[in-house]
Amino acid sequence: MDIDAIHKALANPMRRQILAWLKEPQTHFCEQEHGLDLGVCAGLIDRRAGLSQSTVSAHLATLQKAGLISSRRVGQWVYFKRDEATIQAFIDHMNQGL
Repeated sequence: MDIDAIHKALANPMRRQILAWLKEPQTHFCEQEHGLDLGVCAGLIDRRAGLSQSTVSAHLATLQKAGLISSRRVGQWVYFKRDEATIQAFIDHMNQGL
């Protein structure tokens, strides 16, 4: 777990918002045609964020590099979901103090 990369990822409000949306995908992305067990399609995240595809892709890449989300490609689509184990490990680390 790269603590510095996680802190960097969480420093941006939009990245924190994306993580919050992905925590409850059934609430925020109910229009997705495929099951949410794959994750959420990048295009739906783009649409909800209201930012350009390239900006959202950069945010997703930062979250993925930090290990906070994972991706899965299905055909031409890429789906993202939270990595709950890494998130919990980070929370536990922070609760132990510096």
